[in-house]
Amino acid sequence: MNQNDVKRISRLTAIVTQLQTKRLLSATQLADRFNVSIRTIYRDVKALEQAGIPILTEEGKGYTMMEGFRMAPVSLTDNEARALITAEQLLLNNADSSLSKDYESAITKIKAILQQETKDKVELLANRIAISPAIVRHPESSSLTSIQNALTTFQVLEITYQSKQDGEITKRQVEPFALYFSLNESWLLIAFCRLRNDFRMFSLDRILKINQPNISFQPHQLTLAAYLAEKQKNFSTPDIPLS
Repeated sequence: MNQNDVKRISRLTAIVTQLQTKRLLSATQLADRFNVSIRTIYRDVKALEQAGIPILTEEGKGYTMMEGFRMAPVSLTDNEARALITAEQLLLNNADSSLSKDYESAITKIKAILQQETKDKVELLANRIAISPAIVRHPESSSLTSIQNALTTFQVLEITYQSKQDGEITKRQVEPFALYFSLNESWLLIAFCRLRNDFRMFSLDRILKINQPNISFQPHQLTLAAYLAEKQKNFSTPDIPLS
């Protein structure tokens, strides 16, 4: 097998991975990503289809993978594996227990596909990374995973929330919009609050109770960048919850 064959196999594998992580990718985007011609991408996609990979073409838009198809990555480079292990050490000390638990489960599955030599290296690295006890925080919330689910499926959440300003406890229905990490507040939920009829920020560690009543809402047209820019007009930082 010559060098060109090796490069093509690597590219074909990477294309499958890209299509599994993105809903839709155009031939132009793939060509730019892999620094090849659009004609080469056409040939690659055809080769993958002939190999039985269920790639669907949306006319005038691009390529997508058939719903439900999954193929594990063939391998990770040493650098990719090291990056994941480093992130693991940071996330395991995260202030939300649900995120830490799910990430630990995910990283265990990823470790299972590593080659033995890479496994040995990442195990060594994991034992050589420590987080200063001065900044380690005990988990202060356990709702991040359920909030992420509601955010991505456009489901209303019912929360019981305690205000930081005066300690007032209120019950609200909110439409999750985005998540924001602040060094001062840790995780903040940005949501449209039906009680205040406006967008608000909620510190996850002040959400006393959370339920999902199976009520859908229409996705908001506002972008996260626009929301943060507008908020920063009134404050030196967009971190102020104002819930």
